Amino acid sequence: MRSKKKLRGWVIGYLFILPSIIGFSVFVAYPLLSSVYYSLTEWSGYDKPRFVGFANFNYMFNVDPAFWPSVRATFYFVLLSVPSSLILGLGLAMLLNRSLPGIKWFRTIFYLPTVVPSIATLTLWLFIYQPQYGLANSLLRMAGLPEGTWLTSEMTALPSIVLIGLWQVGAGMIIFLSGLQSVPQELYEAAEVDGAARWRVALNITIPMITPILFLQLILGIIGAFQAFNQVQVLTGGGPNFSTSLLNFKIYTDAFNGRMFGYAIAEVWVLFLIIMIFTAVTYRYSNRFVYYESDNSR
Repeated sequence: MRSKKKLRGWVIGYLFILPSIIGFSVFVAYPLLSSVYYSLTEWSGYDKPRFVGFANFNYMFNVDPAFWPSVRATFYFVLLSVPSSLILGLGLAMLLNRSLPGIKWFRTIFYLPTVVPSIATLTLWLFIYQPQYGLANSLLRMAGLPEGTWLTSEMTALPSIVLIGLWQVGAGMIIFLSGLQSVPQELYEAAEVDGAARWRVALNITIPMITPILFLQLILGIIGAFQAFNQVQVLTGGGPNFSTSLLNFKIYTDAFNGRMFGYAIAEVWVLFLIIMIFTAVTYRYSNRFVYYESDNSR
């Protein structure tokens, strides 16, 4: 009797989760497994795939003249954008974590750029960076300073794109702000009694207490930076001379302009492995800088 009830419970349980199993199988498992096969084929997206083994990866690593420049540009973009956005977001959050008149208006003002659609924002910055009539060079000329090359130079194109991302740092600022407001006030009161300087309070209390938030922002920042696409598509088209051809943009170009779907899928797997390795390494060493209040081992 008990076995029948147990079997009936299992059947009912699996019936309830069956829609999720079907959805996962159709929209996640099947595309993932099929992409492994397509990465080993020569396929334009229209005709029948032709199995070529690891030829796509061999061409990618040894022949394709645009692959390694794209990898270098992607790593450079991650190196510039992730630390700068973390530092600026945390700095703004610490400045706005005060009980001052009108502080909510300042928080709203700094957050507003994040709600503007990214394409509209990038189009606006495309006009700002315009060499002859753009606002950036106009302000430099008024100040008597040399004009910037911005998106037209290999040296400045990628930093200029990173600068646009800092303009929309409000989302990270809000998350940091929520973390700062969860720090127990008793710790600050004890530090004030001890006469600790502000910089010591920040280093020894504030930052250690929000390291879980910092770790979350670091992981999300790395993943987002490796998958950057809109900035290059709207602003530079990968130029000049592949200096802003990020790997995600190259994948799009190969798939839809070059009609090399099989090769592009192989590049997707390389990008996936890069992101997975960076995320795994960051998570592996997170116990060295992330403090959890409930962790009794520290």
